Amino acid sequence: MKTLIDIAEPQIKALEEIARTENRSRAAVIRAAIDDYLSRRANDNNGDAFGLWGDRKLDGLDYQEKIRSEW
Repeated sequence: MKTLIDIAEPQIKALEEIARTENRSRAAVIRAAIDDYLSRRANDNNGDAFGLWGDRKLDGLDYQEKIRSEW
């Protein structure tokens, strides 16, 4: 799919330099940059929920049972 976007002249020059250095097309460099951005964004969102209990020594179920036994 083709998409039309506006890119500032300094960004175009930087992309062209990267493309020339890596012997790739500017479009390929932009696609790689988008892939990288989307990957990092997906990883950032996962960090909010996973591993919240990881630094604790007590198993989550054991903790739950201990707390409930105090009722």
